[in-house]
Amino acid sequence: MSTAAVKPPTTRAELLAALNEAARRQSTATVLFHAAVAERLGLSATDHKYADLIARQGPMTAGELADRAGLTTGAITGVLDRLERAGWVRRERDPHDRRRVMVHLIHHSAIMRRATALFQSLARASTEGFAEYSDAQLAFLLDFFSRAEALMQRETAKLKQTKQRRGR
Repeated sequence: MSTAAVKPPTTRAELLAALNEAARRQSTATVLFHAAVAERLGLSATDHKYADLIARQGPMTAGELADRAGLTTGAITGVLDRLERAGWVRRERDPHDRRRVMVHLIHHSAIMRRATALFQSLARASTEGFAEYSDAQLAFLLDFFSRAEALMQRETAKLKQTKQRRGR
């Protein structure tokens, strides 16, 4: 381990480079955390995040989930088959349009209780970590995370468009 002190960034360019590096490290840590959670739940990390899409956005058709996840309908069928076998989701006919099949998260299942328990420590630690920030700083962080999410969604859409233009 090096004992040399790291020079703090002083110019705007150095600050932006340090911020990008910190965001990259935080993103990797987040992905690795979710991979560990998924492993504990017997899912792949991607299947876990597809279940999260349904949890946050509510029941949807397989086609809608495929669009949001950037997958083909054939690929999403495999995802849903795995999630259904694992006890995460169920497919039901839409009562308003019997031709449509809606995918519902099973909120009260044992697997959901296990998933919730795995996130409780992170929730407590986050609350404790954020306690030292002022309300204005928390508002700034909320704005930052909202903007970062929108940025990632735009960049993801660009990647998908580029893939489609190249003929998949």
